[in-house]
Amino acid sequence: MAPIRVLFICLGNICRSPTAEGVFTKLVEDSGLSERIHVDSAGTGDWHVGDPPDRRARAEAARRGIDISGLRGRQVARSDFDTFHYVLAMDQSNYRDLSRLCPTAHRGKLHLCLDFASDADEREVPDPYYGGDDGFAHVYDLVEDAARGLLQRIRQEHGL
Repeated sequence: MAPIRVLFICLGNICRSPTAEGVFTKLVEDSGLSERIHVDSAGTGDWHVGDPPDRRARAEAARRGIDISGLRGRQVARSDFDTFHYVLAMDQSNYRDLSRLCPTAHRGKLHLCLDFASDADEREVPDPYYGGDDGFAHVYDLVEDAARGLLQRIRQEHGL
């Protein structure tokens, strides 16, 4: 059976989406589902293609036991909607950009990341790039909550 593919997307692919990729990958590994679920991240912009995640994102992930230093930024492509089963935008702005890129047949694949979170107080993962380290900790907390909900949804929908 082909693996289920999950793509996390933010603006530049150096803060939020690589954090989400790292968090979700670890959750998938800990659940013994690495063979069944593949994870990636991308950005709607091309400014950081080939760059590693922001040092503050790497530090926060490392502080929590996850190494995202090997990830590299890439830009989302229209063909990603053919490849991925779940495409998760970090905020409304990226969601709108992705909606314009997404073929009509694949609209059901596109979600806000926090659609899967248990805490419904926030709808968007804020961009921590221009703030301090505490913003990266908040991003981590939000995507960790969403990752748990997403994995539960994937298990239910795909019988895992």
